[in-house]
Amino acid sequence: MKLEFFEPAEAAAVLKCSEAWLRDGAAKGEFPHAVWGKGKIIFTSVHLREIAELREVRSSGKTAPAVRMIGTRAQARQKFS
Repeated sequence: MKLEFFEPAEAAAVLKCSEAWLRDGAAKGEFPHAVWGKGKIIFTSVHLREIAELREVRSSGKTAPAVRMIGTRAQARQKFS
């Protein structure tokens, strides 16, 4: 098994995201990670694959609505349409 280790900045470059977003997700327990020494966050290649899979959006097979509405007011309007 070949396992690579990435510091947060390196992992963010691989995932094409911000380092802050990645660190925040790890700190909140949303993303798998390892901690070395005195709290140094490290990501493995397996962790990066899992994070990518967690954020994957799959099509439900339904067609997308003609107008995309975001927020509670839009959702309420949509119910009455």
